[in-house]
Amino acid sequence: MNYKPYSVEWHRYRYLKEAIYKYLDDYEDNNVIMDDILSIVCDRQERAHAEYQKLEDLELKLRE
Repeated sequence: MNYKPYSVEWHRYRYLKEAIYKYLDDYEDNNVIMDDILSIVCDRQERAHAEYQKLEDLELKLRE
């Protein structure tokens, strides 16, 4: 990728690249890498769902 240096995209790409390289440099199994990524995604999904539930509850209380 050719992102503009020091842009938000450039930093995001750099952080992801460094994290992946660390896994590879440590000779982690591909399943460990995939499991960790899946865990991060699932954690984020659970937090998003909890926030949605909280906002939905607030909306219902406001409409009472």
